[in-house]
Amino acid sequence: MDTHITLDHGSGGSKTSELIGSILLPAFKNPALDQLGDGAVLEGASRLVFSTDSFVVSPWRFPGGDIGKLSVCGTVNDLCMAGGIPKYLSLSLILEEGFPMADLKTITGSIEAQAREAGVTIVTGDTKVVEAGKGDGIYINTAGIGFLKSDLPGRSAIRPGDAILLSGSAGCHGAAVMMARSGLITNESPLVSDCRPLHQLSAAVLDAAPDAIRILRDPTRGGVATTLNEFTEGMSFSIELDSPSIPVAPAVETACDMLGLDPLYCACEGRMLVVCSPESAEKLLTVMRNTPGGEEAACIGHVTQEMPGKVLLRTAIGGRRILSKLSGAQLPRIC
Repeated sequence: MDTHITLDHGSGGSKTSELIGSILLPAFKNPALDQLGDGAVLEGASRLVFSTDSFVVSPWRFPGGDIGKLSVCGTVNDLCMAGGIPKYLSLSLILEEGFPMADLKTITGSIEAQAREAGVTIVTGDTKVVEAGKGDGIYINTAGIGFLKSDLPGRSAIRPGDAILLSGSAGCHGAAVMMARSGLITNESPLVSDCRPLHQLSAAVLDAAPDAIRILRDPTRGGVATTLNEFTEGMSFSIELDSPSIPVAPAVETACDMLGLDPLYCACEGRMLVVCSPESAEKLLTVMRNTPGGEEAACIGHVTQEMPGKVLLRTAIGGRRILSKLSGAQLPRIC
């Protein structure tokens, strides 16, 4: 068995078969994948949720996860935020010539473990190899199919008075990746990515109050502030956040101070924003706090009509400022 990826592993010949048979099939073994067809025949439902995402995070390993874990969580969470129950994933790998086989095994191990935790099956995939210097080690694409659980109305249903809930500390993933990239983080650091699947949290809130939820969203690139701007943009309402109510871990605050970043614009990969009716907010907070991954859930603001189309932040001293949508690439390659 080779110790590093070669161009032959992407040729479609014996080396490709060896790579698939020695690493990929053993990691993700299931009847649909074992057929090694160009696609998979799956059991379905009357209404499906479909999503796809690509992952180019650098470095590929970061505190709290790696590109393999991220590739599962990212697509699983997109399905969950659309009101779906994640079921199936495809997995496509773009490998650079010279990438260590040992690292690939580590990554596939993370993928397998995360897929098992999220209850999804990897049923089809693809592998390509590019020449040394033409990639950055490894890129991953995953596409996912889920069964629709709740048909969420979306931002058009948001009304003044609605509550804005966040399932945990803002900005953990972006801060952890940037600190790892800069070499400023140690194994003893409390700063880790929040990367995790949201299938339990989303199912819990949808079961608890399906008619009260306007929209679910995971605040990835651009963070909480940019995601909320996507809700208000062009609409007749605004969102006002209460700064002291927003959970931000001390380690994230410290990292952002060092890097000159704002936690509200740093990506999350295991947090959920919920916009819900005001009368259901406390019930949903209780449910979230009793579900893994939602222990620090908080109500961080409300929908208002004061400045339509804007997101406002009320500071600890009572002042307010506008939180605009992220402009430019503040945090490149964090997912």
